[in-house]
Amino acid sequence: MNPQVFREYDIRGIVQEDFDDQFVIDLGRAYATILIEAGKHKITLGRDCRLSSDMLRERLLEGLLPAGIEVTDIGIVPTPLLYFSMLHWQMDGGAMITGSHNAAEYNGFKLGVGATTIFGEDIQRVRRIIEAQTFKTTGAKGSLNFRTVLPDYTDFIKHNIKLTPGLKVAVDGGNGCGGAIAAPLMREMGLETVELYVEMDGRFPHHHPDPTIEANMRDLQAAVKQSGARVGIAYDGDADRIGAVDENQRIVWGDELMVVFSRAILMEHPGAAIIGDVKCSRRLYDDIARHGGRPIMWKTGHSLIKSKLKQENAALAGEMSGHMFFNDRYYGFDDAIYASLRLIEILGREGRGLAELLSDLPATWFTPEIRVDCPDDRKFEVVRQAADYFRKKYETVDIDGARVTFPGGWGLVRASNTQPALVMRFEANDEQTLAEIRALFEQKLEEFSGAH
Repeated sequence: MNPQVFREYDIRGIVQEDFDDQFVIDLGRAYATILIEAGKHKITLGRDCRLSSDMLRERLLEGLLPAGIEVTDIGIVPTPLLYFSMLHWQMDGGAMITGSHNAAEYNGFKLGVGATTIFGEDIQRVRRIIEAQTFKTTGAKGSLNFRTVLPDYTDFIKHNIKLTPGLKVAVDGGNGCGGAIAAPLMREMGLETVELYVEMDGRFPHHHPDPTIEANMRDLQAAVKQSGARVGIAYDGDADRIGAVDENQRIVWGDELMVVFSRAILMEHPGAAIIGDVKCSRRLYDDIARHGGRPIMWKTGHSLIKSKLKQENAALAGEMSGHMFFNDRYYGFDDAIYASLRLIEILGREGRGLAELLSDLPATWFTPEIRVDCPDDRKFEVVRQAADYFRKKYETVDIDGARVTFPGGWGLVRASNTQPALVMRFEANDEQTLAEIRALFEQKLEEFSGAH
């Protein structure tokens, strides 16, 4: 068993290489053990459209059912619909089989206990149960039944969100799970849609379904230009992350979307807490404060953000990567389909495009997320060394990696929780300062990465 598949907030690896049949059966038995110990036994089970997901479902059930777990299979769905089923139907938990935005050969598991997914130490506990083979059962045989969640979900959305009929929206599903649900729903709600790659295909033949990578957004940018759409929307593979393109075909990053969302929410809820992750722009935190909100910077990771959202009773949380968590009018989990409809609702109400809405945001120079390969067994040590180095000279926030403030800008390095990589991001008041900060980081990380 490869212990590296047990990551901070999910279990993820390369199918066949990291997940043999016995591992997945044992994972089902270990998850059942966690549920039973918490006094829970009724869960929903969903899976994404990857080619390996059906097989992983079969093996997981081989672990869950003999342990006495009552499983409601909701089929092939985006991750947010699994979360929705857990909360809307008041289940004891839920399991989602998904590789999210990773390459096609990857897959993984998000495991829910109660109203949220487990992370951190609880995921390591799953690993220890498998290693020790200390499985528990209820003593009774479990059950498997099937139920579709889509009617309840679409009904909820239609009662929750009011769209301006006739608004033209371009949608790139990336052949993941999101487009097949979002595009028909948008049409039902009166929008005019321009649709790209909304058919599910686990090989992802057109482009990789990760809207944080600029190359993956090119077709959407072209569609917005060609069609004159008000906005372009993209989803990652399991539709828990949103990407967007404005009316001028410019990519609008996650923290900029957060500005739009937070302004709208703060008009309704003055003083509300809004959470951003460490990768978000300084402009976001300043803008939240300027509009009367309480900005909070927190760790990256959907489970970590959800936990903080609950703790602070924040109205909204979001990440640079496009995870958006609405506690306002919604359940507080990351749902890119819901987020995209909230965005379209705002655009319709304002009668303006994203570029116009964000035109008063101070101009800065910044990079998107930059990922640098770094082995899983080295990445946290490299970041620790970087934090130690920068802390001696500059103001450094180390809640998640090292976010370092310089005169005229900031830089961040953190270890990815989903890939063998370091993640960097930089922002500055001018192009030269941006280049200087980035060069300093890259030089130091090269030094630390080579250290033994």
